[in-house]
Amino acid sequence: MDNLFELAQTLERKKTSSRQLVEHCIDNIEAPDGEGHVTFLSLYKERALEEADAIDAARKAKRHTSPFSGIPISIKDLFDVAGQVTTAGSHVLNEQRPAVHDAPVVKALRQAGFIIIGKTNMTEFAYSGLGMNSHHGTPASPYDRKTRRIPGGSSSGAAVSVSDEMAAAAIGTDTGGSTRIPAALCGLVGFKPTAERISTKGAVPLSTSLDSIGPIANTVACCALLDAIMAGDKNIEVEPFPEVGLRLGVLNGFATDSLDGVVATSFEDALQRLGKRGILIKNHYLPELESYYAHSNRACLVGAEAFAYHQSFLTERTDYYDPWVLERIKSSSTYSAADYIDTVKRRTNCQQKTLEKGAGLDAIVLPTVPLIPHAIADLTNDPEESLKVNALNLRNTSIANTLNAPSISIPCHGPNEPPVGFMLIGKPGADRELLSIARSIEPIIRKDNNQR
Repeated sequence: MDNLFELAQTLERKKTSSRQLVEHCIDNIEAPDGEGHVTFLSLYKERALEEADAIDAARKAKRHTSPFSGIPISIKDLFDVAGQVTTAGSHVLNEQRPAVHDAPVVKALRQAGFIIIGKTNMTEFAYSGLGMNSHHGTPASPYDRKTRRIPGGSSSGAAVSVSDEMAAAAIGTDTGGSTRIPAALCGLVGFKPTAERISTKGAVPLSTSLDSIGPIANTVACCALLDAIMAGDKNIEVEPFPEVGLRLGVLNGFATDSLDGVVATSFEDALQRLGKRGILIKNHYLPELESYYAHSNRACLVGAEAFAYHQSFLTERTDYYDPWVLERIKSSSTYSAADYIDTVKRRTNCQQKTLEKGAGLDAIVLPTVPLIPHAIADLTNDPEESLKVNALNLRNTSIANTLNAPSISIPCHGPNEPPVGFMLIGKPGADRELLSIARSIEPIIRKDNNQR
């Protein structure tokens, strides 16, 4: 499917209609041999078609519409939609009351003219970077479908909905990498903003200190557009950052440990292409970050805050949890107030020191995920391996969440190669600058010959 700007042009020129776009997505969702049955937990088929017809009629009558009116997108299952129970990929919340209002991000997207085609599958309560769901099944990464490999999580269905043209773009959340990991493992672009940029109201929380909302799409420009709409930013487009003088720091240390050979090669090739364009590439060391990862219990932030949310459900709805997720939540009950306060202090100190160290750089770069997608069956049958792979999947992406910095993953693999993400981390609050840098280097990084 074309990128959002191209779709807007084809709609404006009457080369396609909103109904045709929606029907195309529905056909892919309902395809008997497709991934739709495990990608979508709710499909708003009739409403989407009605909205499409109304938008087509308005456009035909030359009534004012947004350029993006009629483009179908998906949202993760943890966003409120008025009249529907928000279940967060679980059965635990099935008996909760339906949402009274749309979440602010959903409202903003509708006001911009986008059609919400449905809610996508996810790791239960967003508590994993694998993207597996024991309740609803797991959509497979588009890579090597015969093997059926993990899509990455927790916004698993979000990414697959885009890769398989079930939606033109998707909205997910990112607490430790949940937009960027599935984007990387599905060959897409995923963006995580500075946490406070976009309201998380109306979204089931995982960690209130780390949660953020971001898009998964085909291009950087698409992500920038959706980010601006959700943030209420009038500047929906970003201009490419000047290549001359651009300074990128390659994060060394643990971030490049245990890389799959394919990941290492694709990442190094991308760095060489950037260097040949005259972009300054230098090694960057962050001992304060290394110390934070080595000596503080980073899981305490997510664990303690998740446990606080789930505490009442753990006594009343225990049997409804995925056992793997349940065990992780219950294990967080041992954290003390002192543990939590110490972690918060260490995180604040880490943020200050790393910001000082990066003053001479425009962005930090590193592989998004150190591994190519594992086979779903292998991880289903081996809980210990699942924990190991989950930790590695989250290792690099969680850095940006720790620093509360914007971050984006861009595909850097070649055609028919395993998917590999090239990740940039910017300065806290400098989201549009990072998107500008990403827009500039995206054509250099990508090797997929289909840059849309």
